[in-house]
Amino acid sequence: MGRDCCSSGAQELHVLAVDDSHVDRKVIEKLLKISCCKVTAVESGRRALQYLGLDGDKSSVGFDELKVNLIMTDYSMPGMTGYELLKEIKGSSRLRGIPVVIMSSENMLARIDRCMEEGADEFLVKPVKLSDVKRLTNFILRGDEANQMGSSKRKLWDDPCSWFTTSCS
Repeated sequence: MGRDCCSSGAQELHVLAVDDSHVDRKVIEKLLKISCCKVTAVESGRRALQYLGLDGDKSSVGFDELKVNLIMTDYSMPGMTGYELLKEIKGSSRLRGIPVVIMSSENMLARIDRCMEEGADEFLVKPVKLSDVKRLTNFILRGDEANQMGSSKRKLWDDPCSWFTTSCS
């Protein structure tokens, strides 16, 4: 189970996972790999900016050579919060089209609203579950197919089945 998509030649998504907690980073990485994603995991918002080439350092990896389909970031991190990282990404003309998912162990409506207003595509309350990751990857794959067919990109938030990580039954 879970490996069929990896061997069937299905499109592999590249996810940048950002979390200062080593344990949480490993959990997210494992869930994403089970869902057949290529994962790059970094421990801070600053490292994510460096990886994405937004830190102004000429020695950073050139983002043009990378294809990141999704960024998942913890909200509460020292140095640079996930919210600040979100603002940097959405402020970049080169990167603003990449979906960003904020994760937090605190289910605070004001925080969720603030992130969604700033351009987050989803807000997940930790612990993140395999069903959350599968829903996200399915959404991204559908969005890529729609973009290739020329239709406009829709936000995950527009799907009522995704609100606050609940499912429609």
